[in-house]
Amino acid sequence: MVENRLFPFKIKCQSLEVPMSIADIFSQPKPVLGVVHLAPLVGSPKYAGDFEEVLGKAIADAGALVAGGVDGLIVENFGDAPFFPGRVPPEVVSQMTVAAIAVRSEHPDIPLGLNVLRNDGVSALAIALATGAQFIRVNILSGARVTDQGIIQGDAHNLLRERARLGANVAICADVSVKHSAPLAEQDMDQEVDDLVHRAHADALIVSGSGTGKTTNLMDIRRAKNYAGDVPVWVGSGVSANGAAELREVADGFIVGTAFKKKGLVSEPVDEERVRSLVGALRP
Repeated sequence: MVENRLFPFKIKCQSLEVPMSIADIFSQPKPVLGVVHLAPLVGSPKYAGDFEEVLGKAIADAGALVAGGVDGLIVENFGDAPFFPGRVPPEVVSQMTVAAIAVRSEHPDIPLGLNVLRNDGVSALAIALATGAQFIRVNILSGARVTDQGIIQGDAHNLLRERARLGANVAICADVSVKHSAPLAEQDMDQEVDDLVHRAHADALIVSGSGTGKTTNLMDIRRAKNYAGDVPVWVGSGVSANGAAELREVADGFIVGTAFKKKGLVSEPVDEERVRSLVGALRP
């Protein structure tokens, strides 16, 4: 165990035979995770010129999410559109590391995840290892998808070998038919789920709607669960109080971004009361 003298949390550095399971990370059987959407970072087209403001917004949103009762946080570079299709440049990695440390310093006991958009699982893993985050989200872990960044191919072969090489105690959560994309070739969801679980070795699966904030189809969740076995299946978009009861019966967890924002607008800050209300509706 190595204690970071600058920040009030500890980072585990150890070799592992088996990565951390999702059940080891969350105390709730069906966790509700809040997304910390980072404002545009230095180097992105919409960067506003003040990185301290970026950090301040991230800390404020994380604080509202935790106060509202979420079971975990995911930090992602949401404001960096248009996204790189693969590996992001070093300045993105360094800034996301600083942001993750800032959030983790404020909330050292809340499970933390990383999503480096659009699909840089290796950088997300490196940030997680440096900051003590417990999980990462990878939008396209296996297969190939046509996206607004072009064709993106899965990188499970590199990512899992890198996790093993580093001995990183980090779970990998993978999207099924990820939003803002279309399949390069037709494939049944059943086969995609089977590949993600048994060939890409995902630790959790995420099923979403067609885009940010779009409703997730209940039938898609059920189909994914039928083939996922013991691997948890989370809802990745479109969670609302109106559909909470049905989702609660089917899904194993929830990732919420837009619905936690003021007026339900993704561009707004997190609204603590909206968080508290929706978390309560999603509790089993």
